[in-house]
Amino acid sequence: MTIWGALAGGFIGTLVLTTALRAANELKLTRIDIPFLLGTCVTVNRSRAKALGYLAHFVFGELFALGYYGLFVALGTSSWWLGALFGLVHGMFAGTALVNILLPVVHPRMGTNLTSAPQSALLEPPGFLLLNYGVVTPIVSLLGHVLYGVLVGGFISFTS
Repeated sequence: MTIWGALAGGFIGTLVLTTALRAANELKLTRIDIPFLLGTCVTVNRSRAKALGYLAHFVFGELFALGYYGLFVALGTSSWWLGALFGLVHGMFAGTALVNILLPVVHPRMGTNLTSAPQSALLEPPGFLLLNYGVVTPIVSLLGHVLYGVLVGGFISFTS
């Protein structure tokens, strides 16, 4: 197991996850746009928000890959299927606590269930499992995160 395998897997995994979510958005399966969601934390400029959001998503993808690596090292083993399990947990965390508890605390432009009509929010809150962005969103997000985990776990196992 090498840290380089984790970083390579994190990059490829994030690329696949981001592409899957973007494709699902373009196919009208979901309205979620993770880079936009992340980027609007720091700017109201929509184009800049997307660019900064993609950068942030890749940075977070690498950080999560390092977290996976730490778990694999602690367990003394790595595999694609264990990575898939980590990805499932990661996806559940992202669709529940991350976007509904942690992100609204730091996101100045996200609405909440406490936002009133006179207050205008740039983004609607994602809701449990991102359901406010469409009923297929949780499925696409979870599958994308599982695939991310498979790739991170596979790259780490391959570099053992």
